[in-house]
Amino acid sequence: MPVLETVAPNWPTVPQVRALCTTRSGGVGRAPYASFNLATHVGDDDTTVTANRARLNAALELPSSPLWLSQVHAAALLDSDCVTETTPPTADAAYSRARRRVCAVLTADCLPILLTNTTGTCVAAVHAGWRGLLTGIIPSVLQRLSTTNETWLAWIGPAISAPAYEIGTEVRQLFLSADESYERYFVAHGARWKFDLASLAATQLQRAGVDLITRFDGCTASDAARFFSYRRDGVTGRMASLIWIK
Repeated sequence: MPVLETVAPNWPTVPQVRALCTTRSGGVGRAPYASFNLATHVGDDDTTVTANRARLNAALELPSSPLWLSQVHAAALLDSDCVTETTPPTADAAYSRARRRVCAVLTADCLPILLTNTTGTCVAAVHAGWRGLLTGIIPSVLQRLSTTNETWLAWIGPAISAPAYEIGTEVRQLFLSADESYERYFVAHGARWKFDLASLAATQLQRAGVDLITRFDGCTASDAARFFSYRRDGVTGRMASLIWIK
């Protein structure tokens, strides 16, 4: 069995909190999902995904199975401490103030954003594509979580980089209509635009009151050996970004 590889946030240690993102290595899947796909909605065999999720729980010694979400590229938030149903809730961000509750999001180019306060009493996992950023998922999460005198850390995990992320004029115009200052995140590329999704997210995090923002230095679309990428491959698996209070 190949080694299960993970990536950890490059932020100051919060002893009570553990956070990481998986890569595509370490599972039992076959192409185009090779090998550590953790998503059930991408066409992979359910038995394979179940085996990979079991391997995730065992290899990382998770305190509980992750709360898997039905992600819809919107700004819906979920208090994972109140979830009782077994069907994956529809949301693109989950947060918890309870110990041993694993919040998770699945990505393959979109931004996985993990959040914690420095006291380790609250954590959140956010799935942010361009639609989520446009509809305000980042400020919505921080408004829900923040109280006075808290210091927040955020990590933007493995995602597509600006040189690999091309969008049409219509998407750019939506962002400029929302905030003209977003123009600096777009660079003309012929009739289309290169979009720096992560830098725009960092600005939104800063505006929402996050004190320290760190980022993964890499690109999912440019590193086929380590990461799934929807833009690169179309049919592909998903990585998981996880965070919990120990």
